[in-house]
Amino acid sequence: MQQHHRSKTGSYAATKLQQWRILFPDLPRNRLFQRRPQRRCLIQPSDPPCKLCNQCNTSLLIDYCPDGGEHNYILIDVGKTFREQVLRWFVHHKIPLVDSIILTHEHADAVLGLDDIRVVQPYSATNDIDPTPIYLTQFAMDSIALKFPYLIKKKLKEGEEVRRVAQLDWRIIESHCEKPFTSSGLEFVPLPVIHGEDYISLGFLFGCKSKVAYVCVSRFPASTEYVISKSGAGQLDLLIIDTLYKGGSHNTHLCWNQTLDAVKRICPKRALLIGMTHEFDHHEDNEILAAWSSREGIPVQLAHDGLRLYMDL
Repeated sequence: MQQHHRSKTGSYAATKLQQWRILFPDLPRNRLFQRRPQRRCLIQPSDPPCKLCNQCNTSLLIDYCPDGGEHNYILIDVGKTFREQVLRWFVHHKIPLVDSIILTHEHADAVLGLDDIRVVQPYSATNDIDPTPIYLTQFAMDSIALKFPYLIKKKLKEGEEVRRVAQLDWRIIESHCEKPFTSSGLEFVPLPVIHGEDYISLGFLFGCKSKVAYVCVSRFPASTEYVISKSGAGQLDLLIIDTLYKGGSHNTHLCWNQTLDAVKRICPKRALLIGMTHEFDHHEDNEILAAWSSREGIPVQLAHDGLRLYMDL
Protein backbone atom coordinates (compact mmCIF):
# COMPACT_ATOMS: atom_id res chain seq x y z
CA MET A 1 0.00 0.00 0.00
CA GLN A 2 1.11 3.57 -0.64
CA GLN A 3 1.98 5.27 2.64
CA HIS A 4 1.65 8.96 3.42
CA HIS A 5 4.52 10.68 5.18
CA ARG A 6 4.76 13.83 7.26
CA SER A 7 7.37 15.77 9.10
CA LYS A 8 7.71 14.68 12.71
CA THR A 9 7.07 18.24 13.76
CA GLY A 10 4.43 19.11 11.19
CA SER A 11 3.28 22.57 10.22
CA TYR A 12 2.31 23.39 13.81
CA ALA A 13 5.09 22.06 16.04
CA ALA A 14 3.81 21.14 19.50
CA THR A 15 5.71 21.86 22.69
CA LYS A 16 5.85 19.29 25.47
CA LEU A 17 2.84 20.94 27.11
CA GLN A 18 0.90 21.35 23.89
CA GLN A 19 0.23 17.77 22.92
CA TRP A 20 -2.93 18.45 21.01
CA ARG A 21 -5.16 21.15 19.69
CA ILE A 22 -8.81 21.36 18.83
CA LEU A 23 -10.16 23.21 15.83
CA PHE A 24 -13.79 24.23 15.47
CA PRO A 25 -14.29 24.28 11.68
CA ASP A 26 -18.05 24.78 11.99
CA LEU A 27 -18.46 28.15 13.65
CA PRO A 28 -18.56 31.61 11.98
CA ARG A 29 -15.63 33.98 12.03
CA ASN A 30 -16.78 37.09 10.25
CA ARG A 31 -16.60 40.56 11.72
CA LEU A 32 -19.70 40.15 13.88
CA PHE A 33 -19.20 36.46 14.71
CA GLN A 34 -22.62 35.80 13.28
CA ARG A 35 -24.28 32.41 13.45
CA ARG A 36 -25.89 29.67 11.39
CA PRO A 37 -28.33 31.24 8.91
CA GLN A 38 -31.99 30.45 8.68
CA ARG A 39 -32.22 29.91 4.92
CA ARG A 40 -35.64 31.49 4.79
CA CYS A 41 -34.00 34.79 5.79
CA LEU A 42 -31.91 34.59 2.63
CA ILE A 43 -34.74 33.97 0.18
CA GLN A 44 -37.40 35.97 2.05
CA PRO A 45 -35.39 38.83 3.59
CA SER A 46 -36.93 40.94 6.34
CA ASP A 47 -36.66 44.69 6.84
CA PRO A 48 -34.29 45.38 8.50
CA PRO A 49 -32.40 42.38 7.15
CA CYS A 50 -31.41 39.55 9.46
CA LYS A 51 -27.75 39.21 10.41
CA LEU A 52 -26.54 36.08 8.66
CA CYS A 53 -23.42 34.06 8.05
CA ASN A 54 -22.46 30.86 6.24
CA GLN A 55 -21.69 28.55 9.14
CA CYS A 56 -21.09 24.89 8.34
CA ASN A 57 -22.20 21.73 10.10
CA THR A 58 -20.83 21.09 13.57
CA SER A 59 -17.63 19.04 13.75
CA LEU A 60 -14.38 18.85 15.68
CA LEU A 61 -10.80 18.31 14.52
CA ILE A 62 -8.25 17.08 17.04
CA ASP A 63 -4.56 17.47 16.23
CA TYR A 64 -3.04 14.88 18.57
CA CYS A 65 0.72 15.09 18.89
CA PRO A 66 1.92 12.89 21.78
CA ASP A 67 5.36 13.73 23.22
CA GLY A 68 6.05 16.25 20.46
CA GLY A 69 5.99 13.52 17.83
CA GLU A 70 4.04 13.13 14.59
CA HIS A 71 0.70 14.86 14.23
CA ASN A 72 -2.43 12.71 14.16
CA TYR A 73 -5.56 14.41 12.81
CA ILE A 74 -8.79 12.98 14.20
CA LEU A 75 -12.06 14.28 12.74
CA ILE A 76 -15.38 13.96 14.58
CA ASP A 77 -18.26 14.07 12.07
CA VAL A 78 -18.20 14.75 8.34
CA GLY A 79 -21.34 16.74 7.56
CA LYS A 80 -22.81 17.92 4.28
CA THR A 81 -20.65 21.08 4.37
CA PHE A 82 -17.34 19.23 4.81
CA ARG A 83 -16.01 20.35 1.42
CA GLU A 84 -16.50 24.00 2.43
CA GLN A 85 -14.76 23.35 5.75
CA VAL A 86 -11.75 21.94 3.91
CA LEU A 87 -11.55 24.97 1.63
CA ARG A 88 -11.86 27.44 4.51
CA TRP A 89 -10.10 25.89 7.46
CA PHE A 90 -7.94 22.97 6.40
CA VAL A 91 -6.21 25.28 3.94
CA HIS A 92 -5.98 28.12 6.47
CA HIS A 93 -4.51 25.92 9.21
CA LYS A 94 -2.40 23.82 6.81
CA ILE A 95 -4.10 20.53 7.69
CA PRO A 96 -2.74 18.08 5.07
CA LEU A 97 -4.96 15.05 5.68
CA VAL A 98 -7.19 13.19 8.13
CA ASP A 99 -5.79 10.14 9.93
CA SER A 100 -9.05 8.82 11.40
CA ILE A 101 -12.76 9.66 11.63
CA ILE A 102 -15.32 9.24 14.39
CA LEU A 103 -19.06 9.61 13.80
CA THR A 104 -21.57 10.67 16.45
CA HIS A 105 -24.58 9.46 14.44
CA GLU A 106 -25.84 8.96 10.88
CA HIS A 107 -27.87 12.10 10.24
CA ALA A 108 -27.07 14.29 7.24
CA ASP A 109 -25.23 16.89 9.32
CA ALA A 110 -22.75 14.22 10.45
CA VAL A 111 -22.19 11.99 7.40
CA LEU A 112 -23.14 13.54 4.06
CA GLY A 113 -19.58 14.79 3.48
CA LEU A 114 -18.09 11.30 3.48
CA ASP A 115 -17.67 11.28 -0.30
CA ASP A 116 -15.28 14.24 0.01
CA ILE A 117 -12.96 12.43 2.43
CA ARG A 118 -10.95 11.46 -0.66
CA VAL A 119 -9.57 15.01 -0.83
CA VAL A 120 -7.90 14.58 2.58
CA GLN A 121 -6.38 11.22 1.64
CA PRO A 122 -3.12 10.62 -0.25
CA TYR A 123 -3.53 10.62 -4.02
CA SER A 124 -2.97 7.47 -6.04
CA ALA A 125 -3.98 7.04 -9.68
CA THR A 126 -4.96 3.45 -8.88
CA ASN A 127 -6.48 4.37 -5.48
CA ASP A 128 -4.10 1.88 -3.89
CA ILE A 129 -3.85 3.64 -0.52
CA ASP A 130 -4.30 2.69 3.10
CA PRO A 131 -7.97 3.23 4.01
CA THR A 132 -8.79 5.80 6.69
CA PRO A 133 -10.18 4.19 9.87
CA ILE A 134 -13.72 5.35 10.62
CA TYR A 135 -15.42 4.52 13.92
CA LEU A 136 -19.21 4.28 14.14
CA THR A 137 -22.05 2.21 15.56
CA GLN A 138 -23.62 -0.68 13.70
CA PHE A 139 -26.83 1.34 13.39
CA ALA A 140 -24.94 4.16 11.70
CA MET A 141 -23.09 1.66 9.50
CA ASP A 142 -26.33 0.12 8.24
CA SER A 143 -27.73 3.55 7.38
CA ILE A 144 -24.55 4.74 5.63
CA ALA A 145 -24.41 1.53 3.58
CA LEU A 146 -27.72 2.60 2.03
CA LYS A 147 -26.60 6.21 1.46
CA PHE A 148 -23.10 5.43 0.15
CA PRO A 149 -22.98 1.83 -1.07
CA TYR A 150 -19.92 2.59 -3.24
CA LEU A 151 -17.91 3.61 -0.15
CA ILE A 152 -18.36 0.20 1.44
CA LYS A 153 -15.35 -1.91 0.46
CA LYS A 154 -16.22 -4.59 -2.06
CA LYS A 155 -14.08 -6.97 -4.08
CA LEU A 156 -13.67 -5.83 -7.65
CA LYS A 157 -15.10 -8.06 -10.32
CA GLU A 158 -12.77 -9.30 -13.03
CA GLY A 159 -12.09 -6.51 -15.50
CA GLU A 160 -13.68 -3.85 -13.29
CA GLU A 161 -11.69 -0.64 -12.93
CA VAL A 162 -10.81 0.90 -9.59
CA ARG A 163 -12.97 3.95 -8.84
CA ARG A 164 -11.46 7.09 -7.36
CA VAL A 165 -13.55 7.16 -4.18
CA ALA A 166 -12.72 7.58 -0.51
CA GLN A 167 -11.04 4.50 0.94
CA LEU A 168 -12.46 3.82 4.40
CA ASP A 169 -11.83 1.13 6.99
CA TRP A 170 -15.19 0.75 8.78
CA ARG A 171 -14.78 -0.10 12.47
CA ILE A 172 -17.81 -0.78 14.66
CA ILE A 173 -17.94 0.65 18.19
CA GLU A 174 -20.51 0.11 20.91
CA SER A 175 -22.82 2.74 22.41
CA HIS A 176 -21.60 2.13 25.93
CA CYS A 177 -19.50 4.16 28.36
CA GLU A 178 -17.63 1.00 29.40
CA LYS A 179 -16.52 0.21 25.83
CA PRO A 180 -13.70 2.65 24.98
CA PHE A 181 -11.79 2.52 21.70
CA THR A 182 -8.57 4.03 20.40
CA SER A 183 -8.39 6.27 17.33
CA SER A 184 -4.97 7.38 16.06
CA GLY A 185 -3.41 6.68 19.45
CA LEU A 186 -6.00 8.57 21.51
CA GLU A 187 -8.57 6.75 23.65
CA PHE A 188 -12.23 7.74 23.38
CA VAL A 189 -15.12 6.77 25.65
CA PRO A 190 -18.51 6.66 23.87
CA LEU A 191 -21.16 8.77 25.61
CA PRO A 192 -24.71 7.68 24.67
CA VAL A 193 -27.01 10.71 24.65
CA ILE A 194 -30.62 11.35 23.68
CA HIS A 195 -30.87 13.20 20.35
CA GLY A 196 -34.66 13.30 20.29
CA GLU A 197 -36.57 10.94 22.55
CA ASP A 198 -36.52 8.01 20.12
CA TYR A 199 -32.89 8.32 19.01
CA ILE A 200 -29.48 7.61 20.57
CA SER A 201 -26.47 9.57 19.39
CA LEU A 202 -22.92 9.52 20.75
CA GLY A 203 -20.77 12.10 22.42
CA PHE A 204 -17.17 11.33 23.31
CA LEU A 205 -14.92 11.68 26.34
CA PHE A 206 -11.18 11.79 25.71
CA GLY A 207 -7.94 12.74 27.41
CA CYS A 208 -6.12 11.45 30.50
CA LYS A 209 -4.21 14.40 31.99
CA SER A 210 -6.96 16.72 30.78
CA LYS A 211 -10.48 15.36 30.31
CA VAL A 212 -12.66 16.70 27.49
CA ALA A 213 -16.24 15.79 26.60
CA TYR A 214 -17.88 16.64 23.27
CA VAL A 215 -21.67 16.27 23.15
CA CYS A 216 -24.62 17.40 21.02
CA VAL A 217 -27.71 16.32 22.89
CA SER A 218 -31.32 16.94 23.87
CA ARG A 219 -31.05 14.98 27.13
CA PHE A 220 -28.45 13.08 29.15
CA PRO A 221 -29.13 9.56 30.40
CA ALA A 222 -28.18 9.35 34.08
CA SER A 223 -25.36 6.89 33.37
CA THR A 224 -23.75 9.20 30.81
CA GLU A 225 -24.03 12.29 32.98
CA TYR A 226 -22.39 10.41 35.84
CA VAL A 227 -19.33 9.62 33.68
CA ILE A 228 -18.67 13.30 32.89
CA SER A 229 -19.86 15.09 36.04
CA LYS A 230 -17.86 16.41 39.00
CA SER A 231 -20.24 14.67 41.40
CA GLY A 232 -19.85 11.42 39.46
CA ALA A 233 -16.72 9.95 37.89
CA GLY A 234 -14.70 13.16 37.99
CA GLN A 235 -14.58 16.80 36.89
CA LEU A 236 -14.03 17.65 33.24
CA ASP A 237 -11.40 20.13 32.21
CA LEU A 238 -13.53 21.11 29.22
CA LEU A 239 -17.13 20.47 28.23
CA ILE A 240 -18.10 21.19 24.61
CA ILE A 241 -21.89 21.23 24.38
CA ASP A 242 -24.53 22.56 22.00
CA THR A 243 -27.12 25.27 22.52
CA LEU A 244 -29.46 25.70 19.57
CA TYR A 245 -31.85 28.54 20.46
CA LYS A 246 -31.76 31.38 22.98
CA GLY A 247 -35.30 30.71 24.11
CA GLY A 248 -37.74 27.83 24.35
CA SER A 249 -36.78 24.24 23.70
CA HIS A 250 -36.14 21.83 20.85
CA ASN A 251 -36.82 18.13 20.46
CA THR A 252 -33.29 17.14 19.38
CA HIS A 253 -30.96 19.75 20.88
CA LEU A 254 -30.42 21.61 24.12
CA CYS A 255 -31.25 25.30 24.13
CA TRP A 256 -29.85 28.16 26.22
CA ASN A 257 -31.52 27.50 29.58
CA GLN A 258 -31.25 23.72 29.30
CA THR A 259 -27.59 23.99 28.31
CA LEU A 260 -26.69 26.19 31.27
CA ASP A 261 -28.61 23.89 33.62
CA ALA A 262 -26.60 20.95 32.26
CA VAL A 263 -23.34 22.87 32.69
CA LYS A 264 -24.23 23.56 36.34
CA ARG A 265 -25.02 19.89 37.00
CA ILE A 266 -21.91 18.57 35.24
CA CYS A 267 -19.72 21.35 36.69
CA PRO A 268 -16.70 21.30 34.34
CA LYS A 269 -13.72 23.58 34.83
CA ARG A 270 -14.69 25.27 31.58
CA ALA A 271 -17.43 24.99 28.95
CA LEU A 272 -17.72 26.04 25.31
CA LEU A 273 -21.06 26.28 23.54
CA ILE A 274 -21.45 25.25 19.90
CA GLY A 275 -24.19 24.81 17.28
CA MET A 276 -25.85 28.20 17.82
CA THR A 277 -28.43 29.55 15.37
CA HIS A 278 -28.35 32.99 13.77
CA GLU A 279 -30.24 34.66 16.63
CA PHE A 280 -27.12 34.67 18.80
CA ASP A 281 -24.80 37.67 18.91
CA HIS A 282 -21.28 36.55 19.77
CA HIS A 283 -20.20 39.59 21.78
CA GLU A 284 -23.49 40.42 23.49
CA ASP A 285 -24.23 36.86 24.48
CA ASN A 286 -20.69 36.25 25.67
CA GLU A 287 -21.12 39.25 27.97
CA ILE A 288 -24.25 37.60 29.37
CA LEU A 289 -22.32 34.36 29.77
CA ALA A 290 -19.49 36.20 31.52
CA ALA A 291 -21.94 37.46 34.15
CA TRP A 292 -23.41 33.96 34.51
CA SER A 293 -19.91 32.50 34.82
CA SER A 294 -19.04 34.95 37.57
CA ARG A 295 -22.15 33.99 39.54
CA GLU A 296 -21.79 30.24 39.07
CA GLY A 297 -18.01 29.92 39.15
CA ILE A 298 -17.84 28.05 35.81
CA PRO A 299 -16.27 29.87 32.84
CA VAL A 300 -18.60 29.49 29.84
CA GLN A 301 -18.47 31.16 26.44
CA LEU A 302 -19.63 30.77 22.87
CA ALA A 303 -17.04 29.16 20.63
CA HIS A 304 -16.11 30.86 17.37
CA ASP A 305 -14.86 29.87 13.97
CA GLY A 306 -11.22 28.81 13.77
CA LEU A 307 -10.92 28.56 17.55
CA ARG A 308 -7.83 26.58 18.60
CA LEU A 309 -7.33 25.20 22.10
CA TYR A 310 -4.06 23.79 23.41
CA MET A 311 -4.21 21.29 26.27
CA ASP A 312 -2.02 18.59 27.79
CA LEU A 313 -3.63 15.18 27.46
